[in-house]
Amino acid sequence: MTTVFLTGASGFLGGHLLRELREAGCEVHAMSRRAESDAAIAAYGALPVRVELDDRAALTSALRGCAAVFHAAADTSLWRQQATAQSATNIQGTENLLHAAESAGVKAFLHTSSVSAWSHRVHVAIDESVPQRGGDSWVNYERSKFLGEQAVRRAGVPWIVFNPSHILGPGDRHNWARLIMMVDRETLPGIPPGVGAFADVREIARAQVRAWQQSHFGQSYLLGGEHASFVDFVHRIGAALGRRTPRRATPAWALMAFGRLSDAWSRVSGREPQITPEAAALTSHHLQVDSSKARRELDYRETPLDSLLADTLAWMQRQGMVGRGTTPH
Repeated sequence: MTTVFLTGASGFLGGHLLRELREAGCEVHAMSRRAESDAAIAAYGALPVRVELDDRAALTSALRGCAAVFHAAADTSLWRQQATAQSATNIQGTENLLHAAESAGVKAFLHTSSVSAWSHRVHVAIDESVPQRGGDSWVNYERSKFLGEQAVRRAGVPWIVFNPSHILGPGDRHNWARLIMMVDRETLPGIPPGVGAFADVREIARAQVRAWQQSHFGQSYLLGGEHASFVDFVHRIGAALGRRTPRRATPAWALMAFGRLSDAWSRVSGREPQITPEAAALTSHHLQVDSSKARRELDYRETPLDSLLADTLAWMQRQGMVGRGTTPH
């Protein structure tokens, strides 16, 4: 049985990767940082490993005997107060894991980067040939994902990079699920004016395992989905849940102004704001993603948004995350 090492197993994408790897017959050693994660990892027949991304020696020991590393752990914060910790995870943590993989003789490094490595300042349809601009972005998440990806590309271990767009699907508790829950509670203050590309988390996980099995080393893959404005997205959620939603998008300038005021107040309160300038910039961007390379080489599939949203909402309803409280109109 092939042994692989997985980071981020307790997260949204990482949990789906864990299931896909187990279904592929792999023995999975998954990085874990707390008892709750240990239990969730063990429930899927994987081995939880207590190790931190800042400990190269421990990582090297943990990776011995592993054929591949799937690196899905990341800090996705859009609050500048978290920038130092975010860079430590997304850049230095990735570099430490790469160093450990080389030292342990690992033969494959599968890295989950992000479409954000291109930056919100790229205003053309993105495919793998478009130069990335994340390195000079003022948004630390974009910059840290770019620099982490560049570290992978320089590494001595064979690698494959994946750049998902807006990840949606069953199992989400913290990403788009937060917006969905606000729609359900009718507490969404406004709708960003941007456009997203909504990718199915299950298809992203399958594509990653398939790329490894087919040895597509030295390649990167954009993994997008159906494009929709955030206004359209929110209206679809509201219709499915029977909730009222704002009719129009909040203008980009107003969203940014609110983000700046919220950020200023956060320096006094010490609490993360609901909207930051970084979040305002990213959600005002009209993202365009071309996944044709992944569709062609990995049989990647873009799940229609209505179907993907229905599966997501059904899972959230089973978890008691939506469908309670407010009476539908």
